[in-house]
Formats: sequence, structure tokens, C-alpha cells
Amino acid sequence: MKITVIGCGRWGSLITWYLDYINMDVTLYGRAESANMQRFIKERKNDYLELPESVKLSTDLSCVMDADVIVISINSQGLQALLEELKVFDLQNKIFVLCMKGIEIATGRRLTQVVNDNVDFSNEVAVWIGPGHVQELYHGVPNCMVIDSNNEEVKRTLVDTFNSELIRIYYGQDLIGNEVGAAAKNVIGIAAGMLDGLGVSSLKGALMSRGTREVSRLIKAMGGNELSAYGLCHLGDYEATVFSRYSHNRKFGEMFIQGEKYEKLAEGYYTVRAMMNLGKNYGVDLPISRAVYEILYRNKAPKETLNGLFARSIKNEF
Repeated sequence: MKITVIGCGRWGSLITWYLDYINMDVTLYGRAESANMQRFIKERKNDYLELPESVKLSTDLSCVMDADVIVISINSQGLQALLEELKVFDLQNKIFVLCMKGIEIATGRRLTQVVNDNVDFSNEVAVWIGPGHVQELYHGVPNCMVIDSNNEEVKRTLVDTFNSELIRIYYGQDLIGNEVGAAAKNVIGIAAGMLDGLGVSSLKGALMSRGTREVSRLIKAMGGNELSAYGLCHLGDYEATVFSRYSHNRKFGEMFIQGEKYEKLAEGYYTVRAMMNLGKNYGVDLPISRAVYEILYRNKAPKETLNGLFARSIKNEF
């Protein structure tokens, strides 16, 4: 199986390393002007890992033409633009695997919908999501993830091929729930970081419980299985997002509260805008997401806004 990975950032490079680790024929694509790609070409490493010589590097997007599987790991809001670039190659009979989490802000489309709207019907699409940090996986710390697709044969092929003792991969059973849960997880991560920044980290337990319930309601309203929120796509990813020092979203939330600028990508910053639109469109109350949105985009006072979550009217837990 020949695989091209598009995206030479932290996660894209880890997926590339992992696919080579399990003996796949893998090429990593990055733009020629990308500082990450320039360093890989020069040194074959970044701040997190080193790629072996068996991994091919390319700055020519046409490398996707030889691939059976195209793995994409980029900023979710840039997916539409990338797919427009790929149209010139008239790709057919490929499997697109999205190792990224988000909802398109402008349209509310899930990322698999974005792909399906832009590629030939002969192509298939899957998502590969779940907990894990580059710093841990690269050093042999195992974790569990999930792959999901509307095509059962594609799903089983990917899971059976990519599974290993380092990453145990489960068969996903709800593409809508897995995509929405994975995207929303980053918003909860930002909220967790804000609690850290305010010095009330003990509230993370309540955040996890209520956050999962909030997201489960949205998944159900969108036609998915609400139990997906309690799986690897969302609740199962909380340790890596809500508590870990490696979590970009948690760190972003913490530094935002402290008035410091965070330079790295925190997908939850964009996803929370999409969550507000989804909540409105599907008639679902999303109090945690709304609090994060108001703090980030409407300059609401963080302490008062987050306190407001706990001053809501008393009601049954479930």
C-alpha cells in the first residue's frame, strides 16, 4: 500500500513516522516554502521526531497520484482550498484519510462532507481520530484510536492495516458522532486551559462530565449516536486534551487567561465558531461552547463568564 501524507506539521509528521514504523511505503508532502518541510529536507527531523531514510519527502503535490491512500493532516479550515488544488490531478479510486479535527466554519460541513463535495465519486473517505501525543507515541507509549468511514470495506482495510502494538485501532460505528465529537473535544480543551489559568483546575471533573453531555446532545440532534461522545473521539481523548501539558488547546486556553500569546495551532479556537452555528441550526443548547466563544470572540470577562456556567438554574443531572 502506497501512502502520501499531506501536512508536515506536528501530527502529520508523527503519522508519517508511524506508517513507516509499521512498514508502509510512505511519502510526506509539504510546501516548498514551509519551514517545517525545509528542515525535514535538510535534517530529516523537527522538534519532536526524526524521519528515517525510508520515508520519501516531496514538495510536488503530484506525488498524490501514485498513492493508494492520501492522509491529510492540515488546518481544518484549509481543507477546501487543498482539495481545489488536488482537482487538477483528477484523482480516482483513492482513499482519503483525515487525521484532523474540525468543522468548516462557513458551511457547517463535517470534514468528510468537504472531501465528498470535491472529489470523484470513485474515491472513499475515512477519519482517523482519538487520543495521542507525538512526544509519547514517538517514544513508545501506546494509545488507542478509532478509524471510521461510511464504507465498511474501507474501514476494515484501514483498521486491519494500520493497527499495531503501539496504536490499537478500533472500528468506528458512527461517522457523524466521531467527527463532531473529535472536533468539539478541542473546545473543551480550551475551556480546561481557562480553568487552569484561573486556578480552578478542580472544576475539570465537572467540565468533563457536562462537556460530554453537551456534545452528546448535539451529536444526537445531527443524526448521530449520542453514545459516541463517550468513546475515543471525545471523552476518551480528554486526558490528552484536558490535562496534558502537550495539549495545544489546553495550553492556548491557559495562556489566553494569563494574557499571553500562543503561537501554535489550537483548532478549538476555530471550531467553537462552528459549534455556535451548529447549536443554532439544530436547536441545541451548548453552554460550555458558548462561554468559550464569548470569552474568545466577544471579550467577555473570563472569570464571570465561566462562573456563569455554575450559576445556571438547578436541574436534574440527566
